[in-house]
Amino acid sequence: MEFRRLGRSGLNISEIAYGNWLTHGSQVEEDQAHACIRAALDAGVTSFDTADVYADTVAESVLGRGLKGLRRESLEIFTKVFWPTGPQGPNDRGLSRKHVLESAHASLRRLGTDYVDLYQAHRFDPTVPLEETMLAFADLVRQGKVLYVGVSEWTADQITRGAALARELRIPFVSNQPEYSMLWRVIEAQVVPASEREGLSQIVFSPVAQGVLTGKYRPGEPVPAGSRATDESGGATAIQRRLTDQTRTAVAKLAPLAAEAGLSMAQLAVAWVLQNPNVASAIIGASRPEQVHENVKAAGVRLEPELLGAIDEALADVVVTDPSLTRTV
Repeated sequence: MEFRRLGRSGLNISEIAYGNWLTHGSQVEEDQAHACIRAALDAGVTSFDTADVYADTVAESVLGRGLKGLRRESLEIFTKVFWPTGPQGPNDRGLSRKHVLESAHASLRRLGTDYVDLYQAHRFDPTVPLEETMLAFADLVRQGKVLYVGVSEWTADQITRGAALARELRIPFVSNQPEYSMLWRVIEAQVVPASEREGLSQIVFSPVAQGVLTGKYRPGEPVPAGSRATDESGGATAIQRRLTDQTRTAVAKLAPLAAEAGLSMAQLAVAWVLQNPNVASAIIGASRPEQVHENVKAAGVRLEPELLGAIDEALADVVVTDPSLTRTV
C-alpha cells in the first residue's frame, strides 16, 4: 500500500480506501462484511469510508463492529452527513446546525469511536446558510470530535465558497468526494482546478463504475446472476444508466489493454483514477474478500502515457465530461 497527503493537510491516507456504500447492511451479511474489512486491513488499507445514510445507519454500525479492538490511531475513519435518517422529520436531513451536530454524535456512537478523522457534507444544502453549516463543522473540530472537514459532490463554486469560510474559521477543509472513473469525468474541467487552488484533494468513489469497468457486463448478453445489476437493495438502480450496449462495447475494448499492462480490468480502472495527482484515494467496495485482494493491487501502479491515450481512444464515444452533471442538490 502507498499513501498520499489529503489536500494541504498533514494527514496521510491510503491510496485505496475501503467503503461500504451498497454493501454493509444491505447486499452482504455482517460476517462477510467483516471478512472484507479484514482483507482490506491485511492489504494495508488504513482509510475506511461510510455515511450515516448507508443502509439507514446500519453500515456505520457494521463498520464500527468490524474495526473494534484495533488501534484507533492507525486508522482513518470517514463519514458523512446530509441525507435523511431515522423517522425523517423536518430536521432529520440537510446541513442545519441541529442536524449536523446531532448526526455527528449519532455517527460516533455507531462507529464506536470518540472522533472521526474526516467528516463530510454529503451534498450541498441550498436551504441553509453556508455560514451555519461551516460553523457547526468548526465547533465539532474545536471539540475534537472531527479532525478534518470535507464535502461530497460539491461544485467548483460551492467548494470555493466553503474554503473561504473555512479559512475564516481556521478549520482544515481538505477534501471532496465525487464519483470519478474512466467513464465519468465530470470533475476534471472545474472541480479539480478549484480544489487544487483551495488545497483540497479528491477521495473518489465508483472508480470501477459500479462494476461496469470490470468487463463482467458483456455487450449483447444478459447481466450475470448475482451481480450488482441484479441487486434489488439499490445496486441495480445505481448501475442501470451505465449498462447501454454502446458502453459495454466500448469497455470490452479495454480488455486487451489491461492484459498488455499485466492488470485485470478492475485494477486498470482503479489505477487510472490514481493517475490524477489531485486524487488522494480511490474508494473500493466489495461483497467478497477476493475483490478486495484484487483491487488493492492497483496501489502504486503507474500507467504509461501511451496506455492512457489508448484508453481515451477506446472510450471516446461514452465518456461523460459535462461539469453541470455534478450531483449536487
